[in-house]
Amino acid sequence: MNLKVDIRAELEVFPWKRATWTPDKLIAASPFRYDSTPSFYVWLHDNPVTGARAGDWGDYGAADPEYRRGGFVKLLAFLRNETEEETREYLRWKYGDGPVAADVEPLTLDLSGVLRLHERKQPLDPRILNVWDREHPYLGLRGISPEIQKEMRVGYDIKSKAITIPWFLPDGSLANVKFRRVDLKTFWYVNGGWPIRELIYGIDLIYRKRAKMAVLVEAEIDAMYVMTAGFPAVAVGGSSFSEEKAELLRKSPIEELRIATDNDEAGERLKAQVIEKMAGYCELYDVEIPVGCKDVNEVGSLEEVVSIVKEAVPCRDFAGKLLFKE
Repeated sequence: MNLKVDIRAELEVFPWKRATWTPDKLIAASPFRYDSTPSFYVWLHDNPVTGARAGDWGDYGAADPEYRRGGFVKLLAFLRNETEEETREYLRWKYGDGPVAADVEPLTLDLSGVLRLHERKQPLDPRILNVWDREHPYLGLRGISPEIQKEMRVGYDIKSKAITIPWFLPDGSLANVKFRRVDLKTFWYVNGGWPIRELIYGIDLIYRKRAKMAVLVEAEIDAMYVMTAGFPAVAVGGSSFSEEKAELLRKSPIEELRIATDNDEAGERLKAQVIEKMAGYCELYDVEIPVGCKDVNEVGSLEEVVSIVKEAVPCRDFAGKLLFKE
């Protein structure tokens, strides 16, 4: 199936460091590495001279051959913080039907055998976590206690140099496992895992502990940091809040949700989505991330995390009206 995907439009919604946009190419610092050199590029259109297709990318500074070059689905899945299967579904949903702008270059995606929208997923075998049952200092350096790491069943994969972060269903069944490199920004998910758009990180603990209040954040590391500070926490795993995620929270024991999204434009959009979908289902509070901090893990001391969570203020609707009375 050939899909005409607007490569530039899909990429422009993400923050790029030291970006230069030309008619044919985006050049920027690599999203996969902690580096500010503009050594990363993405072709916005097919290039007959090089043979590159629209969406193909390369990273001159990459040490890992897996991230030296690749196609658009792999890049977009990383940027959207989801599995490649979910990205293919997203592109098929967005570009597969209806009119498409005439000046958009074609991108061929093989979707055969991938779109199983109505297939019921099965939980993963939890014994796979035993393979990675070892410690690594990475999360400790991010301020996360050994007790929380153990409770969340964090592990380490020696072969890929990545910590492993399991995602569970409300009943405690294993749904997916995220691998995050300890030396790079790169991450990926285990093969055959549950779609991330249908999951909430930490939801199993909410059910197990019958927690009435939880702090909602974007990333798993942020959630574990909040847990280290002494609060129940959940993470959406990115900057979008799907209806499936909202339904998981609506059905949970949570009666009070304190929203601590990232301190940027994407975080504000996510906060608005959470308020829109969760208003009326539980009390909603806004946690203010201090100026100069990107997210809750950058706040610094656990004492300050405790302070900003406790000082959260009731959320207001888009007209400025309080969503509930204290």
